[in-house]
Amino acid sequence: MPELPEVEALKEFLADRLVGHEVVRVLPVAISVLKTYDPPVTALEGRAVTAVARYGKFLDLDAGGLHFVTHLARAGWLQWKDRLPDGAPRPGKGPLALRVALETGEGFDLTEAGTQKRLAVYVVSDPLQVPGIARLGPDPLADGFGEQRLAGLLAGERRQIKGALRDQSLIAGIGNAYSDEILHAARMSPFKLASSLSPDDVHRLYEALRTTLTEAVERSRGLAAGRLKAEKKTGLRVHGRTGEPCPVCGDTIREVSFSDSSLQYCPTCQTGGKPLADRRLSRLLK
Repeated sequence: MPELPEVEALKEFLADRLVGHEVVRVLPVAISVLKTYDPPVTALEGRAVTAVARYGKFLDLDAGGLHFVTHLARAGWLQWKDRLPDGAPRPGKGPLALRVALETGEGFDLTEAGTQKRLAVYVVSDPLQVPGIARLGPDPLADGFGEQRLAGLLAGERRQIKGALRDQSLIAGIGNAYSDEILHAARMSPFKLASSLSPDDVHRLYEALRTTLTEAVERSRGLAAGRLKAEKKTGLRVHGRTGEPCPVCGDTIREVSFSDSSLQYCPTCQTGGKPLADRRLSRLLK
């Protein structure tokens, strides 16, 4: 799933290629991708893109006051085309969900793999009309997001820190992968209660959060859209690396599985050497 660093890189990539250019065609291929219908996506045609913005994991293309907003969800992606294929795409069982064409012949495809269709496109006059944007918490890389702000957000959260970091209404943009990376850098158990964090815990978490996300953004900056997935994977230290040695201490990275996802962590770095129990037990093995 694209998270804050990848979406930030996509924003910069698209700003360089879209701003000042006219949208000539918007071609939905999978109707399920459209979450709004008034105005229709065709209302974007004939308008020039004036800005590209990011809200958490949402991308916003501003076309003269009309906003094309997309959320790539778990299996969605944006594929840039220096030259779009001739003719309209045919609906079918492939991953293509929607195509946007510019007057230059360039454009992009929104694609989604798998059977769970969660890729979303909205056309609105104000990004806050998108429910997911309206309920977003603060951006963790914003200038005003300081250590005290993080402490205040977590103070009343009587749930595990892993879940708190992933809650978009609490903090915008962090998903499964980067929450694992942040907690590993902070040397903190993913099962630790957010409300139980000491001032020292909050300090370590804040430093890990800002450093991890900033470094990921810098690694992704300037890359073509097609290279962002690979860059994300190579930059991860624990997430998706079950069974590999921890790059810090050499212990074996372990996993806790859920119904539709999993987390990875280092026992030595994060849990005092103890492996975590199955998520359903919500406690450390004794």
